[in-house]
Amino acid sequence: MSTAAVIRIKPYFYIHVLDNNTNVTRVEVGPQTFTRQDHEKLVAGPEAMIMIPPRHYCIIQNPLMKNEKGVPVQDTAGQIKIRHGDEEIRFEQEPFPLYPGEKLFGKVSPLQVVAPNTALKLRAIRDVKYENKSYLAGDEWLFKGPGTYVPQVEVTIVEIVQARVVKPLQALRLRAKKQFTTVDNIVRKAGEEYLHKEIGAYIPHVDEEVTETVNAYVLTEKKALALRAKQTFTDSFGKNRKAGEEWLVTLKDAESHIPDISEQVIGEIPVTILSSREYCVILDPVDESGKPQLGTRELRKGEVSFFLKPGEKLEAGTQKVHVLESEEALLLRARENFKDEKEVRRPGDRWMIHGPCDYIPPVQVEILEKRKVLPLDENEGIYVRDIKTGRVRSVIGESYMLKSYEELWTKELATVVEELLIKEGGAAAKGRAQRDQTRVVVYKAPHNSCVQIYDYKEKKARIVWGPDLVMLGPDEQFTVISLSGDKPKRPHVIKALAMQLGPDFMTDIVIVETADHARLSLKLSYNWYFEVDQTTKDADKIFSVPDFVGDACKAIAARVRGAVAGHSFDEFHKHSAKLIRTAIFGLDDHGKIHNRFLFAQNKLIITNIDIQSVEPVDSRTRDALQKSVQLAIEITTKSQEAEARHEAERREQEARGRLERQKIEDEAEAEKARTNLLKLQAESAAVESTGQATAEAKARADAAQIEAEAKVDQSRLGAEAEKIKAAAELAQLKARQEAEIKHQKSLNELDIIRARDLANIESSKFKSIVNAIGADTLREIAQAGPEIQLQLLKGLGLKSFMITDGNSPINLFNTAGGLIGANVGQ
Repeated sequence: MSTAAVIRIKPYFYIHVLDNNTNVTRVEVGPQTFTRQDHEKLVAGPEAMIMIPPRHYCIIQNPLMKNEKGVPVQDTAGQIKIRHGDEEIRFEQEPFPLYPGEKLFGKVSPLQVVAPNTALKLRAIRDVKYENKSYLAGDEWLFKGPGTYVPQVEVTIVEIVQARVVKPLQALRLRAKKQFTTVDNIVRKAGEEYLHKEIGAYIPHVDEEVTETVNAYVLTEKKALALRAKQTFTDSFGKNRKAGEEWLVTLKDAESHIPDISEQVIGEIPVTILSSREYCVILDPVDESGKPQLGTRELRKGEVSFFLKPGEKLEAGTQKVHVLESEEALLLRARENFKDEKEVRRPGDRWMIHGPCDYIPPVQVEILEKRKVLPLDENEGIYVRDIKTGRVRSVIGESYMLKSYEELWTKELATVVEELLIKEGGAAAKGRAQRDQTRVVVYKAPHNSCVQIYDYKEKKARIVWGPDLVMLGPDEQFTVISLSGDKPKRPHVIKALAMQLGPDFMTDIVIVETADHARLSLKLSYNWYFEVDQTTKDADKIFSVPDFVGDACKAIAARVRGAVAGHSFDEFHKHSAKLIRTAIFGLDDHGKIHNRFLFAQNKLIITNIDIQSVEPVDSRTRDALQKSVQLAIEITTKSQEAEARHEAERREQEARGRLERQKIEDEAEAEKARTNLLKLQAESAAVESTGQATAEAKARADAAQIEAEAKVDQSRLGAEAEKIKAAAELAQLKARQEAEIKHQKSLNELDIIRARDLANIESSKFKSIVNAIGADTLREIAQAGPEIQLQLLKGLGLKSFMITDGNSPINLFNTAGGLIGANVGQ
């Protein structure tokens, strides 16, 4: 037998050995020295035994079978029998080995501790008896904490259930999964929903689930809760509610309310508060029995506060009491038959309440509008329509309030009239984008103008001469003047309400053709005015021609074209003004040109014609004119150039002569200057030679003088330096001595102060000792013998002491001095 066949098994270890002869695997447990035979084979190990500490467990798969006494069961061959596919939970016990076929599932785990307000949801996977209760496979129940859960093979943990904390003003909405009986012996059917309102932690039953947490509605004096019944039930206040019924829960009923399962919250209703100056009308009010009065209206006046019940609505909200001033009124209309303070009102009746007063309309009355007295100036007015007769009139220059059967009438004007009123500063211009159509249309006719107004009711027109204020009646309209404009004239360019009477001017461009077929463009300006007398009956003739500008320009252009057509271009070019004026104004009997041209149809007079420009229309004619003009300009330019050239040559000859004469004079002056220069050069050389010698002698003398002065200055500066040094040393010595004196003086003063302080201290000490000893003690010391005095002094800690009765004189000065000196020395 080899050494390899010896296996040492430690304590609490085991091995599996297979006997090949019998094909039986057995367990060998340590401590031991196992000798393996040739027919034996080590299958597993050595492995540690399974140790289960207190409050722990483990799961063994394929556990061995045991008899009633707990002994493992063997088959006929001696092999330990195991339960294949089964599991066994083992708790705290002595260390044990795993038999062949057994497996440890997972690891050794501590027992699960279930905390308070927590539960384990358990499910039986096969029929089991748990805590003296029998459960069938599939049953579920709760293991509530606090406690330690002891697992079983037949039971599995589904989940950990946490308790739901129900706070004040809260409730849990629960639903039953299947029919069960609660702790309070209430049978809950599957699908039933209910509330749990008890405050505290709540662990839902295994057959119920929490759908949501319901918060209570806090009710105050300013807030109520509107509810609707989902089904017929009895609410928490003991009232029977039918399906679809709506009601309010207010502070009078409860301070807070948690909606029941059968209650649907419509919303929170705020309180409606009416002051003493407010009122409201409630539509479809609910009576005391809770039934809505559909189609009715109820008036409530302040001071009061209330909640609108479900189905009630405020008509136009909270309204203020109508306060009417002395110039205000309310237009009222009756909704139905009723009798007010004055008379019986029928439906549709209209009347007015005049101020000053307060007015709250009853439910039978409808307020149409609030009216005020309209203050109108002399130049202001309004259009008023009688709703009974339909007649429209204008009220101007007075304060007016509409009657109950009257209303403001809007006057429509054409768009072009509205635009002209805004443009020309009419009634709608200043600060207003739109005209108030109920106001009388006002237009200021400018100076020296006139406005034609047509009355469609009377079928006649009237003319207002400016400056004046035009006020339209209800049936009157402006006559819009449409005139030609631009150059050449185009129709309907200028639109206006007032026609200017002139004098003024107008400009037009006329195309004419001469007898030699030269086409010309004439720009003509005409001065004009209307010759009209406002007092005559035919004054309205000025409006007989709608576009007097276009007609006048056409008539004048025709005359001009006729006159120009009979003359050649050269003739017209020379006498254009005369020809045009003759064609327009004509000649009198003496051959003179008239000074005016009258249009008899509308009394328009042309007083003058200004020919602003004459331009050929044909480009070739225009080029020929330009060439002739250029040729004339060139001839004039060349003549001017020849004259200028001749004058320039003459001036050049004169300048050349003056230049030659000036050159000769300059040369003579130069010779004179050269002679003076030579003379000055000679004098300069003589002065230079003399000056050099003089400068050298003077320089040497100055150098000697400067050297002597430098030595003198050096000696003086040395003496001053010595003086300054001696003065500095003297000042330093003096300062040192003064400092020493001051230092010594300070030391002496400090000694004196110290001596004085010591003397004061000694005197204070002596005084304190004397006061401490007292008069009686001193008297005893004085009367006692020397030895006793010495002992007393030692006991008192005094080195020297003197007592006198004051009759014998004592030299205290020397004594005190000796004492002070002694103390200082010490």
